[in-house]
Amino acid sequence: QVQLVESGGGLVQAGGSLRLSCTASTRTFNNYAMAWSRQAPGKGRVIVAAINWSGATTYYPDSVQGRFTISRDDAKNTVSLQMDSLKPEDTAVYYCAADAAYFGPREYEYEYWGQGTQVTVSS
Repeated sequence: QVQLVESGGGLVQAGGSLRLSCTASTRTFNNYAMAWSRQAPGKGRVIVAAINWSGATTYYPDSVQGRFTISRDDAKNTVSLQMDSLKPEDTAVYYCAADAAYFGPREYEYEYWGQGTQVTVSS
């Protein structure tokens, strides 16, 4: 079992930045691909960033490409999401996810999930 705990959400004005962090409770953090997903009110959960086991490969959908950056620190068992140039449509609950066998945009492939952190972007 891997427990994931997110932090760093909050309220920010459009154009601003936020940094989310996720800490994993595992001794083999580098065995997991990591991702950030979000769920806006009334919508499904979608992956907004993913990073592979080595950190060498990342994925972003077009909606956040160039604005969001995912990174991992295996020494600290953390994955971070730097969000810049935020827009009101980025408002959602953001979740951290992990999987030992899958890296990519399919959120249903990820086995472990955090509880989520709210991000609200005001216009």
